[in-house]
Formats: sequence, C-alpha cells, structure tokens
Amino acid sequence: MDRREVLRNISFLIGGAVVAPSVLGLMQSCTPDKAGSSWVPAYFDGDQARFLTAYVDTLLPRTTTPGGVDLGVDHFIDKVLAATNADPEAESPMRTGIIDFDTNASTQFGKVFADLEASQRAQLFSEAEKSSRYQPSVWGTAVGEQPPISFYRSLKSMALWGYLSSETVGTEILNYLPVPGEYDGDIPLSSVGGKAWSLG
Repeated sequence: MDRREVLRNISFLIGGAVVAPSVLGLMQSCTPDKAGSSWVPAYFDGDQARFLTAYVDTLLPRTTTPGGVDLGVDHFIDKVLAATNADPEAESPMRTGIIDFDTNASTQFGKVFADLEASQRAQLFSEAEKSSRYQPSVWGTAVGEQPPISFYRSLKSMALWGYLSSETVGTEILNYLPVPGEYDGDIPLSSVGGKAWSLG
C-alpha cells in the first residue's frame, strides 16, 4: 500500500466518523407520518418523492410485517440525502436516476413508475436486478476494476439500510435483548423463536 492509499483511507475513516452521528440522528428522527399527506421532502421535489415512496413500497411491501413506507424509509432516504449533499439544488446521481427510471417506465408502460400497477413495477425491478452488482472485495479492498453501481442498486441499498436499522424492525421483528447475557456462538435457531438477533 502506498502513501496515497493510506491518506485516502484515513480521509474515509475521518469522514465516516464525522458523518455517523448526523446519520444516527436522522435515523432516530424518521418516524412515519400517519396521515401521509403532510410530508414535505427536504431533498426531492414532489414527483421524485412520489417515485421514492412507490419504490420503497415495491421493494419492501407490507406483509405480516410493516412495510418500508409504514416505517418511513422513504422519509429516511430523503433526510439522509438532504443532510449529506452540500448543495441540495444541484443535480445528483439520485435525481438523474429517478428521471431515467421514470423515462424507462414511461417508454415501456406509458406511465411514470409511481402510477404503475404492482406487476409492472415488479417487471422493472426484475430488469434492474440484472444491472451491475457490488463487486467482490477482500477485507474491504476492491478486487479488480470496479464498475459504477447502478442507481437501482444504490437506492435499494439505502432502503434496506433504513428498513433494517429502524427501531420497529430491531425490536419487534428481530430478536432483541438490550443487555445481552453470556455469549454462545453455536445455538440452534429454534431456541430463539426462529428469528435472527437484532444488532441495535
């Protein structure tokens, strides 16, 4: 590893240490609006916010567990992007990605993504799943040339992060023990109700 790489890695660590408390504060402040109509997006415009809500609802629908929209994942993504972008008015890959995704939906089905039927949204998601994936790495260091990650995968990653780190998922869906007892690295899953443990 040369000096440039070391300096780059140190700057990433410092940046992560500076941004982490802000993001944690955002995660705690993201509570879903029960009425659903008074949410004013901080980063996206109205049409982009509709897209985001439809995207999250398609990716994480309500089943026997709350869906992504129920937990305010769309609000979380909006707040994270507003807090981490210096100029909220500037063009960004997320905004451009939404425009491209909507254009693709309009080309195929004659409507923007938010207005599509569930089966049409699922078809677009299945096509997007074929896009470039996160490439393999060894201990966080990329192996080989890294192609840029697609808009679909980037937004999917943020949505899953927001969902899995929500208080509801951490305390009601996953097993949660605020003060853990002894460590046992080899227990049958059936002994904990068939659920994985929450890290929160």
